[in-house]
Amino acid sequence: MINIKAIFKREDIRKFVSESWALCWPMTLIMFFEFLIGLTDIYIAGRVGKEIQATYGFVIQLYFIFVIIGNALSIGTVAVISRLFTSNDREELTKAVYSTVITTVIAGIIFGIAGIIFTPEIISIVNIPHQLKPFAVPLGRIYAAGLLFHYMLINSNGILRACKKVRSSLQTMAIVCFSNIGLNFFLVFHTHLGFRGIAISTATSVFIGSILNLWRIRVFMSGAKRFSLYLTKSIIGIGWPSGLLQILWQFHSMVIFLILSALPEHNVEVLAALSVGIRIESAIFLPAIAFNMANAVIVGNLLGEKRREDAFRAGIITALMGAIIVILLTIVVILNARWIASLLSTNDVVIAESIKYLYISMLSEPFMALWVILGGALNGAGDTRGVMVIVALSLWLVRIPLSYIFVVVFGFGAVSVWWVMNLSQFLMALFMTRRYLKRKWLE
Repeated sequence: MINIKAIFKREDIRKFVSESWALCWPMTLIMFFEFLIGLTDIYIAGRVGKEIQATYGFVIQLYFIFVIIGNALSIGTVAVISRLFTSNDREELTKAVYSTVITTVIAGIIFGIAGIIFTPEIISIVNIPHQLKPFAVPLGRIYAAGLLFHYMLINSNGILRACKKVRSSLQTMAIVCFSNIGLNFFLVFHTHLGFRGIAISTATSVFIGSILNLWRIRVFMSGAKRFSLYLTKSIIGIGWPSGLLQILWQFHSMVIFLILSALPEHNVEVLAALSVGIRIESAIFLPAIAFNMANAVIVGNLLGEKRREDAFRAGIITALMGAIIVILLTIVVILNARWIASLLSTNDVVIAESIKYLYISMLSEPFMALWVILGGALNGAGDTRGVMVIVALSLWLVRIPLSYIFVVVFGFGAVSVWWVMNLSQFLMALFMTRRYLKRKWLE
């Protein structure tokens, strides 16, 4: 039995809440800025047309498959650098930061070029409605061209938060957000670029953010700049399960997209509704991701100071804080679902399907918050393989097979997929909590 009173002494709770919140609120604002970017994208795409809105929903999933490499590196970066920062080993810290920058540049160049070359081939073979394909290729190629700078932005933000400079990261993301939004409206509606302006605004804004962050992290490379193969291997070793998980997640999203494409009627409207619903849901999901990232830093810093019990307690407290915020946001979305959906689409069918998605998916948001934030703590401790196994099995042994059976075999429609998603969220929360409480990750 776990002694709750011993784990959560009153003074410990106050201290951990204060320390967690100091890191979580800037991360929450950063995620809010990213939410505004995505919301603006889907809003503008909807104003151009339902075909562009549906195409954007697919292309952004494809783009995030390439972004996954940068995200995976950032998880390894945070786990390694957060410990080095609190251990006061400045020479190793300098090597880790420099090695991260070099590795990120190389990966960004390789995958950016690959994206530009292979996007047309990928679009040609996937089973999306044929009327969407002419729009998908140019969008995909433009996003790929900005991949190097997106990688740099992601990993430099990881370095800053691992070194307790999350407010500097917040300042950068505010600039990225408002430059992206401003460029979006200008390029799409006031130049000949049209829908291409959605992707160009993203590429331009991440370029600005990456240059600004490179200037910010120079203070952590004040010593001899030497590339460390050992630290790079450590970062990749911790990061690759998270990268694989994100790949599996994005492919699962694409498979869900393709399953819904097989609907006998209103498939384009349902796909557009899914894009709208996911963007609205991200208002809830992104704060959970903010607490996930904050928990990784908190646990990593405490483990670097050899404070294992404090790391365990802080991880749970951070998860509970995030879950409370998610529940409050869920209530707001449920009460305003129709109004919000109407802002993002002018098509009656899309609006109706979006509302169905929101009413059903909101039921599982507290479970989502729990597994995502506890997963952040496990990532900060380096237990990325455990997180990968739990989430991957829930997606590929539950969500995908049941969605296919209900839609393709039994013809139950899109609503059955939304309920299957709820089931998988519950299972992820159950098994993630179980793994966390077993404490093996502390070793």
